[in-house]
Amino acid sequence: MTMRKFLSGAAVLGASLTASTAAFAQEAAEAAAAVPNPGNNAWMMTATVLVMLMIIPGLTLFYGGLTRSKNMLSTMTQIGATAALAMIIWVIWGYSLAFGDTTYEGTLGLFVSGGSYFLAGTDASSTAATFTDEVISKYVFISFQMTFAAITAALILGATAERMKFNAVMLFVPIWLTIVYFPIAHMVWAGGGLLFEDGALDFAGGTVVHINAGVSGLVLAYLLGKRRGWPQEPMMPHSLTLTMVGTGLLWVGWFGFNAGSELEADGSAGLAMINTFVATAAGALTWMVIERMAGHKGSALGFCSGVIAGLVAVTPAAGNSGPFGAILLGILASAVCYFFVAKVKAKFGYDDSLDAFGIHGIGGIVGAIGTAVVYQPFLGGPGDGSTALGAQLGVQVFSVIVTIAWAGIGTLIAGLIVKAAIGLRVTEEDEVNGLDISEHGERAYN
Repeated sequence: MTMRKFLSGAAVLGASLTASTAAFAQEAAEAAAAVPNPGNNAWMMTATVLVMLMIIPGLTLFYGGLTRSKNMLSTMTQIGATAALAMIIWVIWGYSLAFGDTTYEGTLGLFVSGGSYFLAGTDASSTAATFTDEVISKYVFISFQMTFAAITAALILGATAERMKFNAVMLFVPIWLTIVYFPIAHMVWAGGGLLFEDGALDFAGGTVVHINAGVSGLVLAYLLGKRRGWPQEPMMPHSLTLTMVGTGLLWVGWFGFNAGSELEADGSAGLAMINTFVATAAGALTWMVIERMAGHKGSALGFCSGVIAGLVAVTPAAGNSGPFGAILLGILASAVCYFFVAKVKAKFGYDDSLDAFGIHGIGGIVGAIGTAVVYQPFLGGPGDGSTALGAQLGVQVFSVIVTIAWAGIGTLIAGLIVKAAIGLRVTEEDEVNGLDISEHGERAYN
């Protein structure tokens, strides 16, 4: 072998070793990057539990206290059972339709994902990407999104309280989740989704959760009809004390809802946190001020209603607004929601029992559209100015219209299916006696 051949062979071998080393280093780096960040993972596990707190006991006490005492347990049981059923459905087929690993080509992929059902292929080592180069445990991400599906389905029940059969609820939920919630979640939050690709801003669920639930509740309330005696007979909340406790639990849990939607424990999560404080505070005070301006006393119910209105409005803007913009959203949403609850509902005569549409639906619309404004840097928002206000406003309005249409039509279909199959409403006698006894054979109070 000549020296030239030896050097040439050595060079080839060296180059091969270098390439192999580089490839090995890249694989090692990718493997290292796939390990969940412990801090982010711990925060997301905490945020998931906080959202669960919003459902049980938060929403059950909030809605339960607003009903008459004879319907307290039935309201709480419907919420709890709905959440439990949604969790089972989520892991069987819901996650795959909303966030599955396979994105369908063409039009179908704009509305649903594909992938393995029963979470096939997912184990303790599986990871989900965050908005940066970090990852968290896939099981944690699945669990976090599962609580969103559960609470959205439960929120609808505020519009149907005191007259919908328990078995009708249990049949409605899987149909509604499949044809309404999972597609909307995919459209807004999944890569390839219609509204995601359009550039819609929805940090934590203004469209997916609140407009969706509020509009669905309104449609279902119309299908059910008014409660017996409403609005001639007074149907006052039986325990504002429990409603106040539920409100507090909802506010605390909402930090997981909003700040958790960043998927990391970073500065944007901190921004979502402070916005969840100040928008909510502004909403609570605004509602009570309006009550005084209308000639009434500032009430505990008004405080609770304003808290929820502020929370709902800031949800899509939680990480998409500065604190000043969040305060403005809380004020505006509280005022608009008050108008719908106090004036519009009576004008149009729809029996939205606990104002699911008046607060969640309307507050979600105000928040979703308002996000385009508070996102702008001139109001302290995190936007870089690359998207003009008018353009983003058009995107937000389009996302609201799509959500309203999809939720309304889908809920109508689901409701009519249940009505034809088993009926939606309890008998008049059962309604008079109360759903606690007629549906569950129990009383909240002896």
